[in-house]
Amino acid sequence: MNAPIDRPDVLVLGVGGVLGEAWLSGVLAGITAASGIDFRECRAFVGTSAGSIVAAYLAAGHSPPAVADRTEADPEREAAERGLAAGWLRAAGRASLAATLPLAPFVLAAAAPGGALARAALLSRTPAGSIALDDLRARIEQLGGRFDGRLRVVAVDRASGKRVVFGSPDGPEATVGDAVVASCAVPSLIQPATIGGRTYVDGGVWSPTNLDVAPVRPGDRVLCLVPTARLGAGGATPARALRLAWRSTTALEVATLRRRGGDVRIVGPDDEAAAAMGDRLMDPKLRERASGAGHRQGRRLAAMR
Repeated sequence: MNAPIDRPDVLVLGVGGVLGEAWLSGVLAGITAASGIDFRECRAFVGTSAGSIVAAYLAAGHSPPAVADRTEADPEREAAERGLAAGWLRAAGRASLAATLPLAPFVLAAAAPGGALARAALLSRTPAGSIALDDLRARIEQLGGRFDGRLRVVAVDRASGKRVVFGSPDGPEATVGDAVVASCAVPSLIQPATIGGRTYVDGGVWSPTNLDVAPVRPGDRVLCLVPTARLGAGGATPARALRLAWRSTTALEVATLRRRGGDVRIVGPDDEAAAAMGDRLMDPKLRERASGAGHRQGRRLAAMR
């Protein structure tokens, strides 16, 4: 039986698109509903792509808006998600690995010598996406959050291929809204974000979790939620290749944190949630299903106490 879920000192939230954000929000809401754990009280948060959205809510003192808990429709958000999904599906129609899973070639290039240079070379040949995330930026800015040492948001510098951690002591200056948009800028789909004269893309180009940038102290409990942990479980070969590459990256990052004295726990979608999400992570029609499955998974995790 799995160990009980306790409130972590550091919460790390990974990539996963529209459905990943829904699952993350659902899991956290389910754990809170069943146990009373308030994740807003964590000492630090690390968010990448979809995870950066949820982390920004929590760090600003807000609970993320789990679809299963919504009482009112949000037409503007739903319209934006439909547009994002349409762009994803148009790209996927080009029938290449990069179009089906836009982050895959950058992740697979990481194993080559000079991984950052390989990423930069790939990014230079990848068309800039056409979908703007102005609505997301506005939504995050309205939360009133700021980089005060608790929140770290990961993106990749498009020109150098190097990882950048907004909110870290040596990170570039940015608003939380701009940083989240940068972290969510999927190559070939979403417009890259320009901050301080540099251009940034999705943090998932580097890692699905970026666990190793977590500010961990000896004895800290670290909870890492990975929406893509079951990607390709249904047999999709490109998705499975991406999942395996990311799994190796995450294993190395877990080892790094454990050497620093961190107690790391990784949680991915369970069978129900994996079936609810599938591999079309940008499909807003499945958002409520993914959130509900995440909520039930969170309640089951809390029940193990």
